[in-house]
Amino acid sequence: MKVDGGIGTDLDKAGTQAIEAEAAGYSGVWTAETSHDPFFPLLLAAEHTATLELGTSIAVAFARNPMTLANIGWDLQAFSNGRFILGLGSQIKPHITKRFSMEWSHPAPRMREMILAIRAIWDTWENGSPLAFTTRTR
Repeated sequence: MKVDGGIGTDLDKAGTQAIEAEAAGYSGVWTAETSHDPFFPLLLAAEHTATLELGTSIAVAFARNPMTLANIGWDLQAFSNGRFILGLGSQIKPHITKRFSMEWSHPAPRMREMILAIRAIWDTWENGSPLAFTTRTR
């Protein structure tokens, strides 16, 4: 059985919290995008642990573009030796339009496109093929 916990976004405490979670036998730790970036604490957790799975629960997808998320995910996956899980969410319209000053649209098709674009970018980096992602409508 896997048991996960959370670590906060306070960068002064994230490494220590991850060490404590690993020592207590947790399988993984997660961060959430609240008032701070969810990725930075996971970099510290990766640096200070060896076995914990590390993930975002969630990172707001629509506040970023696919290339930014692909880069962050790729780097955290490499630095953590394969322990990173990119958890994405859409958030609600007021948060996207007011907090992040981004455009709102139908979340399900937009999320699908975002994930397909990220996977296409990673495929290019892994296999050396040209990046030729196009929007797929169905």
